[in-house]
Amino acid sequence: MTFLSILQLIVNILIVTILLGIGIACVAFLIFDRKQKQHSVLRNYPVLARVRYFLESIGPELRQYLFLNDNEDKPFSRDQYQHIVLAGKYNERATSFGSELDYDDGFYLNNAMFPKQRKELSIDNQTLISTFVYQIHRESLFSRKETLKSTDISPYYLDKAHYIKIGENIRFPYYAKRLVGQSGMSFGALGSKAITALSKGLGHAGTWMNTGEGGLSSYHLAGEADIIFQIGPGLFGVRHQDGSFSKDEFLKKAHHPRIKMFEIKLAQGAKTRGGHIDGQKVTEEVAEIRNVPPYETINSPNRFDFIDSPHALLKWVATLRELSQKPVGFKIVVGNPNDVKKLVTAMVELNIFPDFITVDGGEGGTGSTFQELQDGVGLPLFTALPIVDGILKANGVREIVKIFASGKLVTPDKIAIALALGADLVNIARGMMISVGCIMSRQCHKNTCPVGVATTDPKKERALVIEEKEYRVTNYITSLHEGLFNIAAAVGVASPTEIGPEHVTVKNNNGTIQSIHDYQLKLIKS
Repeated sequence: MTFLSILQLIVNILIVTILLGIGIACVAFLIFDRKQKQHSVLRNYPVLARVRYFLESIGPELRQYLFLNDNEDKPFSRDQYQHIVLAGKYNERATSFGSELDYDDGFYLNNAMFPKQRKELSIDNQTLISTFVYQIHRESLFSRKETLKSTDISPYYLDKAHYIKIGENIRFPYYAKRLVGQSGMSFGALGSKAITALSKGLGHAGTWMNTGEGGLSSYHLAGEADIIFQIGPGLFGVRHQDGSFSKDEFLKKAHHPRIKMFEIKLAQGAKTRGGHIDGQKVTEEVAEIRNVPPYETINSPNRFDFIDSPHALLKWVATLRELSQKPVGFKIVVGNPNDVKKLVTAMVELNIFPDFITVDGGEGGTGSTFQELQDGVGLPLFTALPIVDGILKANGVREIVKIFASGKLVTPDKIAIALALGADLVNIARGMMISVGCIMSRQCHKNTCPVGVATTDPKKERALVIEEKEYRVTNYITSLHEGLFNIAAAVGVASPTEIGPEHVTVKNNNGTIQSIHDYQLKLIKS
């Protein structure tokens, strides 16, 4: 027999084997599926139902890559996702031909008739940042050849005159030369490699990272990023074994030179409750940091047992400030203006003011929560921000309390709108996750993240190469700030710190426009 005839025989055998296997499987489905009592459709249509379940299981991927247009996917569109990836890989935000947005009702930045020239902007670009970016050598329909290239990029730091000072009348105030840093993401919710890459990348970029409520790990300290230590209702990292607050553990953190601020977490946009982490993600290392049993699901309390009123909250803020001599603030999700009014009234009555308030929108994300809380509770960020800003201003204390904003602020235009609506600084979580490789597979709560970001499974984590991803984080942060200075120039100010309510307009469905001042007054009075 010739070689070709042997090859043909092998192919024929394979085809017959495959067809025989399919036939046997179909017969098995007919026998077993008709007898099972769990799925009605399988009892009547065993083979077609199996096909249906298969297509249903890969439905999210089919929609994401084939059927949804560039602006349809949720929570982030393909367009938003690509903006993050391009900024991280290439330090690039250039685009062409025109916007794909529908220009419905919403917030629009007001360009100046005579914008600022580049030389008129207050930028600190004196010390360049050493990083790596991808360089494309060849790109075709089916392949792309690109290599990492070492390069130095302009950092787009704030000029020293525009640094944001957080903390008055304490020994260690914080001066922010960046407007954007990382929102709270715990070790445990994210794996060790993801946290390490973020720490290093944010350190290169010269900004901060928030530990999330899971406590401080060695991975948060792997780079040179400044640390905001978050304290959640579970008190992880500052607790006794019985779950009560430990002053000694808090003082250890307060004396740590890398920890610059403390954030008390009252709520988060996607979970206005205590934190949740599935037991399979609670490794022995995670458990040791949090001082809890390993491999048991953690549901921290919905609130701090000893905080049930604005007065109790503010008194604890004062205690932590006195102990640490570092800035202390808290994170909230706004439900209605009256709650904010009561909180600010208590500040004035007690003469106790947090150094900052983090306002998280109801559209904020998380590694794990419940559907009803993710989709139905809490005001969106662009509604909540003007409420908090306006009520602080009405009580004459806005200059004392800085505002961090968080909730889907992954591009410079969204960040600039947040600044105009009252934010001083911005935190980003999911944009940072995408920078270290997240493909939005939405498996964060299962410990099965296919790219090794939101998992503590060592086999899954192998996918994440720290030495490559850390520079994507650096480039993303730097690119965001370059974009913010572009917007500052466009609206006619020297620094993005000067973007205010006069630089944004609300467009209504009927085509009319509204100033932010009027919009803010309406919200506060509602």
